[in-house]
Amino acid sequence: MAVGIKSPEDIQLMRKAGRLAAEVLEMIEPHVVPGISTGELDRICHDYIVNVQQAVPAPLNYNGFPKSICTSLNHVICHGIPSDTAILRSGDILNIDITVIKDGLHGDTSKMFIVGEVPVHASKLVRITQECLYKAIDIVRPGITLGDIGNTIQQYAEGNHYSVVREYCGHGIGRIFHEEPQVLHYGKPNTGLRIEEGMTFTIEPMINAGTRHTKLSRKDGWTVTTVDRRLSAQWEHTLAVTSDGCEVLTRRQAEPF
Repeated sequence: MAVGIKSPEDIQLMRKAGRLAAEVLEMIEPHVVPGISTGELDRICHDYIVNVQQAVPAPLNYNGFPKSICTSLNHVICHGIPSDTAILRSGDILNIDITVIKDGLHGDTSKMFIVGEVPVHASKLVRITQECLYKAIDIVRPGITLGDIGNTIQQYAEGNHYSVVREYCGHGIGRIFHEEPQVLHYGKPNTGLRIEEGMTFTIEPMINAGTRHTKLSRKDGWTVTTVDRRLSAQWEHTLAVTSDGCEVLTRRQAEPF
C-alpha cells in the first residue's frame, strides 16, 4: 500500500479547501426544510461553490456522476443523486456530502440534517453516528493503526445495536479525490497500516439502523441503499495527521475540535 505523506504546503492548501467544504454545509443548512427538493439543494450548492467560492465541485462528472453534491435520504446510505422529484418532508433525515477542489486540492465532508420533526429513533441514529466519527477522530495520532480507527467505530455502533456498512469506507485524499489508504469503519485493534504524521484521509462512518447489508441501484449505478430499507446515517471529515494528533481540515464553526 503506497500512502503518500503530504507536504506542509499541500496541507495548507487542503486546509483552505476543507474550510470551503465546511462553509458549503453551513450555507445550505437554512435551506434544508420540508418542501424543497434535493435537486434545488444541489443547484444552490453548485452556484455557491462555483460563483462565490470560485472553486470546483468534485463530484460533478466524477466517473459520470451527474450532480455537484450527494444527497442521501433516509434509507439511502451514500451516493444519492439529487433530483427535482425528491421532495423533503418533515421526519426525513438527509446526508449532504460536499467535496470542493481549490487550487488542485480536495476537501471532503458530509453531515446529517434533520428535516422538521423526526422520530426519536431517527435522531438517535444520527447522533450515535456522529459520535462514532468523533470518537474515531479523538484517537487519531501517529503510531495507531487503521484497525484501531475501525474498531473504535464498530464497537460504539454495535454497542448501540446498530450495524456498520462494510462495502464503502473512508479514503486517502489530496490532489486525488480517492487515494490510498482505504479507511474501514470496522476492524481489529493494532492491525493494518500504521498512521504517520503528514497523512491525510477521510473518516466517514455509515451506520445502519438494521442490518449492514447494502444494495447498489441498477438503474443509476450510484445510489446505495440498505437492503432492509431501514434508516442509515453518515458523517464525514477530512483529517491531517499531526505530530501529536490530527487536525480536522473540514471543521465547521460549531464543532468542538
